[in-house]
Amino acid sequence: MQSEQDLVSEPRQEPAEEDPAACVETGKTPDFRIVVSAEANEDPSATLFPPPLPQPRICMWKYLDIHSMHQLEKAVGTDEMREVLAKLLGLDCPAENLREAIILDLFSHAVIFCRQQGFSLEQTSTVCAMLQDLHKACVATPLGNLEECYRYFTSVLFCHGVRRPPFSINLFKEEQLLALADYVVNTYFRHFKLYKYVFTPQVQLDLSLTYMGLQPDQCSPEGEPGQVTLLRAYIKSQLSKELGQLQQLVEERLSASEDRLNNKLAALERPSQTPPAKGKTKTK
Repeated sequence: MQSEQDLVSEPRQEPAEEDPAACVETGKTPDFRIVVSAEANEDPSATLFPPPLPQPRICMWKYLDIHSMHQLEKAVGTDEMREVLAKLLGLDCPAENLREAIILDLFSHAVIFCRQQGFSLEQTSTVCAMLQDLHKACVATPLGNLEECYRYFTSVLFCHGVRRPPFSINLFKEEQLLALADYVVNTYFRHFKLYKYVFTPQVQLDLSLTYMGLQPDQCSPEGEPGQVTLLRAYIKSQLSKELGQLQQLVEERLSASEDRLNNKLAALERPSQTPPAKGKTKTK
């Protein structure tokens, strides 16, 4: 296990963010606040396409520094631990805000898991950072990006299993990484769509058409509809048909993606089996 001096002296991985090592020296707590609601004036068109995921990086002391971890360690009981964690997360009123309550449950159970596994303060801080980055990647878009987030999370795990500075460190042992991967799969990825439903806005299509070069809609004395009405009815029927086909295609792709993920999860849950030896035993 590395000493605190070695951990603090790790090179910065994200220059754009506040340096956790500098916060350790000055005694300042890094900003660990989580956005639990979308801005009212946010441009919906900005989330029509999934944003690129960040590059996997070492995230030790990224959000919770050593002082914050000592506060959590001194907390007696689950209720006090949740109160301290709510302050560190920047949650104002989890008892009344549903999103804040979900965030608090997510990270409090993660801290309890780390204590049950006997993780150190450095490892617990890293687990919380990995979980927060995963949640940010999930809620960055209302569109489906489950497989991309899963690949991103596994890449971040590998960054903390092999010592190859400045790209990776051996913070966790192999059995610890496996236990952490199983925990995140069973608690977060199995409820991935629920997190996305709660924390992302719904995307709606508002379509308006302007017809150029057509006369105003006028009915003949016999009561026959004008050309604008006929054209509008034709376009509406074609749009309904195309939207139905598009919806069916999207549902089929989502179903196929979900089946692939379930197969991967089922493969991970199966116990490892030793393949039978090839060939037959020779008898005398």
